[in-house]
Amino acid sequence: MSDYIIITDSSCDLPDSMVRELELEVLPLAFIMDGKTYRNWPDNRDMSPDTFYNKEKEGLMATTNAVNVEEAAQAIKEAALQQGKDALVLAFSSGLSSTCGAFQIAAQELAEQFPDRKICVVDTLCASLGQGMLVYQAARLRQQGKSLEEVRDWAEQNKLRQCHWFTVNDLFFLKKGGRVSAATAVVGTMLQIKPVLHVDDEGHLISVAKARGRKASLTALVDKVGELAEDPASQTMFISNSDCLEDAQFVADEVKKRYGVKEIIINSIGPVIGAHTGPGCVALFFMGKHR
Repeated sequence: MSDYIIITDSSCDLPDSMVRELELEVLPLAFIMDGKTYRNWPDNRDMSPDTFYNKEKEGLMATTNAVNVEEAAQAIKEAALQQGKDALVLAFSSGLSSTCGAFQIAAQELAEQFPDRKICVVDTLCASLGQGMLVYQAARLRQQGKSLEEVRDWAEQNKLRQCHWFTVNDLFFLKKGGRVSAATAVVGTMLQIKPVLHVDDEGHLISVAKARGRKASLTALVDKVGELAEDPASQTMFISNSDCLEDAQFVADEVKKRYGVKEIIINSIGPVIGAHTGPGCVALFFMGKHR
């Protein structure tokens, strides 16, 4: 057994089976819908993605709550420190959430209580299965016997090679989150213009291009593999989607056909990320020369 635990939060959108296989600890983030608070557990015990997106389609809106320092500290203590193990935390991008900041403050406070334990926090600057991909890679290195420091250093050196490219079907949710203007949303919806977005080196969500129609926007994601990926055929790539599995499968099939990729993990976008994307988001993640 390893002498350290890898901890992340549920914005990583990793499948529950993979969380268990890789022996990860995942702090479930909170979302509020119809006046009730739920937790985004990897096993979807509070609410499944299907139920969540059906509620969004019915007009119910969700909001999200960032983790506070007390919750972050409790997660680190219970998962690792109280078991006599060290902790490596791979946290949701500080450019999109204060979750990482809570983990960093918690780590400082816990260092005083547990002076013999190592607690390291990495701001992944990643989101959804982009964060999940970095966590997956870190867990594989741990399985190979790499130390906490070696895995932490690898994550820091490679986190800006985790390419995040995605598109949404409905501009309304991006407008709600202030990502696009109301005028852009109205005109874009009328003209069937679909934004192509990515997460930049500061961990922010940036709209970088527009495509006319859904298929063009999905193909634009696939094109990015050719532009940016390093040795794509040898990679395990990840695709997350919000209630549009057929579109995610289309992207996966095209990536396999065009670039010889053998393994692609597809999973649902959980409610915490889905509150901001709405239904109809497809996101493709791979390792590149840069973002």
